[in-house]
Amino acid sequence: MNSGTWSRIDQLARKLAPFVTTVLLVVLSCLPISVSEMGSIAPAISLMAVFYWSIQRPELLPPIAVFAIGFIQDALSGEVLGLSPFVFLLVHAIVVGQRRFFLGKSFLLIWWGFTVVAAGAELILWILASLIALHLIDPEPILMQTVLTIALFPCISWLLVRVHRAFLTSADA
Repeated sequence: MNSGTWSRIDQLARKLAPFVTTVLLVVLSCLPISVSEMGSIAPAISLMAVFYWSIQRPELLPPIAVFAIGFIQDALSGEVLGLSPFVFLLVHAIVVGQRRFFLGKSFLLIWWGFTVVAAGAELILWILASLIALHLIDPEPILMQTVLTIALFPCISWLLVRVHRAFLTSADA
């Protein structure tokens, strides 16, 4: 292959970095963490990635990619198909709409914004799951998941910043 072909492959790989990292985090999020008597819960790390990329590079994570990520999430986790895509698209739309507010702000402000978004997303998921089940589902596991998700946001955000710097700022994607 000539250098032009390698250059195009490199640019494509860079442009796919947000989607690929988010899908990898979807797979990771399907690995449950055992929490004593509560059973298994998993932090919503894919939600963290949707939030991060919606601020930093929304053009590289368009709504169709967000929908696909949500669908993959539901398929791998065994959830009702459509819940995650709906919530992820809602989060994406809200965050992209508030992108100017988040860009260039301190990490603490972004973490606060994620806290609000994550709590709202988990609340919507709980409401929709309860409606589908035709009864109120015990909120304790979802509350624990929300707390775990918010607590882990700095770690996943750090990882995403490293991916962003390595793949998307070293060459204009």
